[in-house]
Amino acid sequence: MSGRPEILFPLFAGLETLTGVGPKTVQNLAGLDIEKPKDLVLTLPHSGLDRRKRDTVQGADLPGVVTVEVTVGTHRAPARRGGAYRITVEDAATSFQLVFFHARGDYLAKILPEGSRRIVSGRVELFDGMAQLVHPDHILPVDEAGEIPNFEPVYPLTAGISQKMMSKAAASALTRIVELPEWIDPAQKAQSGWPDWYDAIMTAHRPKSAQDLSVAHPARERLAYDELMAHQLTLALARSKLRRFKGRSSVGTGVLQAKVLDALPYTPTGAQTRSISEIAADMALENRMNRLLQGDVGAGKTLVAFNALLIAVEARGQGVMMAPTEILARQHMEGLYPLAEAAGVRLEILTGRDKGVARREKLAALKNSDIDILVGTHAVFQKDVEFNDLRLAVVDEQHRFGVRQRLELGKKGAAADVLVMTATPIPRSLALAQYGDMDVSVLDEKPPGRKPIKTALVNMARMDEVVDHLRKAIAEGQQAYWVCPLVEESEVLDLSSAEDRFKRLRAALGDGHVGLVHGQMPAQDKDVAMAAFQRGETSVLVATTVIEVGVDVPNASIIVIERAEHFGLAQLHQLRGRVGRGVAQSTCLLMYQAPMSKGGERRLTTMRETEDGFQISEVDLEMRGSGDLIGTAQAGLPRFRVADLERQSALMAVGQSDARKLLNDDPDLQTERGQAARILLWLMEQDQAIRLISVG
Repeated sequence: MSGRPEILFPLFAGLETLTGVGPKTVQNLAGLDIEKPKDLVLTLPHSGLDRRKRDTVQGADLPGVVTVEVTVGTHRAPARRGGAYRITVEDAATSFQLVFFHARGDYLAKILPEGSRRIVSGRVELFDGMAQLVHPDHILPVDEAGEIPNFEPVYPLTAGISQKMMSKAAASALTRIVELPEWIDPAQKAQSGWPDWYDAIMTAHRPKSAQDLSVAHPARERLAYDELMAHQLTLALARSKLRRFKGRSSVGTGVLQAKVLDALPYTPTGAQTRSISEIAADMALENRMNRLLQGDVGAGKTLVAFNALLIAVEARGQGVMMAPTEILARQHMEGLYPLAEAAGVRLEILTGRDKGVARREKLAALKNSDIDILVGTHAVFQKDVEFNDLRLAVVDEQHRFGVRQRLELGKKGAAADVLVMTATPIPRSLALAQYGDMDVSVLDEKPPGRKPIKTALVNMARMDEVVDHLRKAIAEGQQAYWVCPLVEESEVLDLSSAEDRFKRLRAALGDGHVGLVHGQMPAQDKDVAMAAFQRGETSVLVATTVIEVGVDVPNASIIVIERAEHFGLAQLHQLRGRVGRGVAQSTCLLMYQAPMSKGGERRLTTMRETEDGFQISEVDLEMRGSGDLIGTAQAGLPRFRVADLERQSALMAVGQSDARKLLNDDPDLQTERGQAARILLWLMEQDQAIRLISVG
């Protein structure tokens, strides 16, 4: 794929080549992420003004935009500098005033000579019973009235860019577009009633009425689909590239898996059984598995992942389970150990702490297959770590483990299957946007025996009652987390709020009972405080949000979240998931400072009403929008100019199946439609995809 297709050159020229766009405007347009004519073409008007001509301002909906033909009357210059310059005008039924500030009288006398007929258009307001039009948007001789559109598109603006400049720049950019070959599946296009790309762009920029601005309008829907399709095509290319990597077929015997199932005190859920069979089917194939295991807090991902690792071992290979931090790696180790014992497989852990002889021994054991399953941190990526026959890598997706890292990990076992686990329930539309290159298994049932967590909202004013409640619980041998509020953007204040609370709780509950973890502590101090809490040496752990990441203390049955209204829904859900892991009835107290904002109140009541992470994530998406939900930039989530992820998730799903089908039928995009799809990828600047094709 040599380079950008020539047909797109005009859209990728410099902005300064457009009519009326100077260097200053180029700088200002950057505020809207507009760097080339193509960006202007895809920046659609978000609303419009009805500029249909009326006979009179009388009876018009005021204040509002009115377009009317008038006879110009007397001019009244301001009595003092900076005052208003007023011109009385008369329409078919009444008279009103045009008002100008800082105006030059000689200029106004020239464009609005007394006695002349003019078309004026602008916002009319009533002032002391008199209609006034301050600074008309348009003043034209009657024979030029046609220059004012009946419905004028309104574009998004940024500092230094006026509506006039924006319209002019957009109009100039539109002269650069040409018909492009069709990349959408013809049946899909016909069924949806979508126009061609060229017509869609033209229609979207020249709306005839407010209806034409709706997300559902065929022209806009088509342009949104183009963006989603380009994004899904990129993910599908990454997926097919991973799949083209020669994989290995790993077929389990079921012997080890049966041992584990026998040892379990409960029967796996339907969702667990389904996910295990989806994974087993993928592992049996010759190509590489690239699957996401998505499950809510406590949905039993560990069992599913361990089963997959056992398939690798049954097939005479090895497996690795990667965690982002040492604490989590040790926790996985503890969680998997009883299962490994039941199966009779050799499990070992490798982290940055392993040094010298101990490390060398582990590496040797790994190389000659004396270790079946390795649990580790990123230390596993180091050069000297060699497996005898790595068949499956399970990645605990706490850090965004992007497409690039997924390809990286593959190098350790050139043909290893990859299973990524995530504990963040993501709404379907975002899961498609973020993990569209992967196949997804969802755990949407809780294993039996997990008791619901009681969630209550408590006013901060009742702090003393909460501390009393805690004192009684500790006396009964329970443990509790106390999460301190996040102080806006200030780690220093965060720290002092946590230390304050720590001191107060120590004074109230006794010194030995309370531990502290916060973001500013050195890693080993955090580990020490966490370990003491895990062992039950401290009963209350005061923490900033560092604890939300996967920590498991089954005996902790109370979590207090201070100033909970400041936390996001996803964060609250993750935090609450720290309790409810043991046999005791668990409680989550959301403490708030009255009065709460509407948003804060809605978040907390949602938490009180449901424990379903997927439902919570949908409310979160609706409240915050997709960019915020996963921090657009860090999540590698694309920024769409036209498409709206929240409202168009169904289109995203169509884009995914269409992109996968296209690549299935035409893996190198060589057919006529394949070539058109390449133009789409260049148009949407999907460089990653373009590299994948050119390398592929």
